[in-house]
Amino acid sequence: MDPFEDLDRRLRESREAVRRFDHLAARRSTVATQLREVAEAVARLEAELAEERRDVTRLEGGFTGFLAGLTGGRQERLTRERAEAEAAAERLDGQRRRLADLTADLQHTDRELSQLAGAGETHDHVLAEKERLLVRLADPRAQRLTELTTELADTEAGLREHEEAVRAGATAGRAVTEMLTLLDRARQASTWDLLGGGAHADAVERHHLKAADQVAWHAQRALDVYARELADVGWTATPRLPTVDTRWFADTFFDNIITDALKHQRINRTRDAVTAMSQWIDTSLHTLSQRKDDLAHRRTRLHHEREHLLTP
Repeated sequence: MDPFEDLDRRLRESREAVRRFDHLAARRSTVATQLREVAEAVARLEAELAEERRDVTRLEGGFTGFLAGLTGGRQERLTRERAEAEAAAERLDGQRRRLADLTADLQHTDRELSQLAGAGETHDHVLAEKERLLVRLADPRAQRLTELTTELADTEAGLREHEEAVRAGATAGRAVTEMLTLLDRARQASTWDLLGGGAHADAVERHHLKAADQVAWHAQRALDVYARELADVGWTATPRLPTVDTRWFADTFFDNIITDALKHQRINRTRDAVTAMSQWIDTSLHTLSQRKDDLAHRRTRLHHEREHLLTP
């Protein structure tokens, strides 16, 4: 039995643990930053929702409602304010869900880090043990085998990390594509509305916009995961989707060619931003796939070299 076999296995395992610890530490930093950003967004949206609800309350009763009743249009204003309050509540709920997901991610990462505590010390111990054995045996293969063990461990870890990033990017890409499809449908309905589609076109447009808003939270969550996987391979990115303004459907209560045109422009701007995000995902995935292929080729070459050194 080759005297290096057991030590090589232990060295690869300890090296893998060290790399995993380092990447988890980097991931924790990324998640902590995202957590702070989302917590700030939740606080801001809570204040916005409270203000929207106060507007509704003032119109439902009190002096503001009384004045609106005297001047006319009270019901239209009340409907609009209620719609805006509902939209604010939906945005807040989405950010709260995102906050809960990020909190769970941070807790999971901390547990893994705790389990890997001492990985560096273990790795150093195995390296020292192998070094003593190589010196004792004076094996001419010693130096290159030691180098290969480290290179293989790094390559295996890098390959796995790139594969995880590619999977996360594909998931994010599917979610963003779904959002883009809904925005395309909303744009088609908006175009129809501009040409005189009327109430039915408005209803179709509202349906697709609200659906796109709901999908946006899932897509942003997938992008958060993708960003953390990219950080693992040394790629810093903070992808952010635009907000789908669900208050647009309140504009139908003041339906005219001007508001229809404004809604159409808003949809186009949001769609353009989401299209740019989709293209960025495609480009980044192409780069990741190339890196992954390079690592796979490198792993094969290193295995062949090691096998050649160990074969009598």
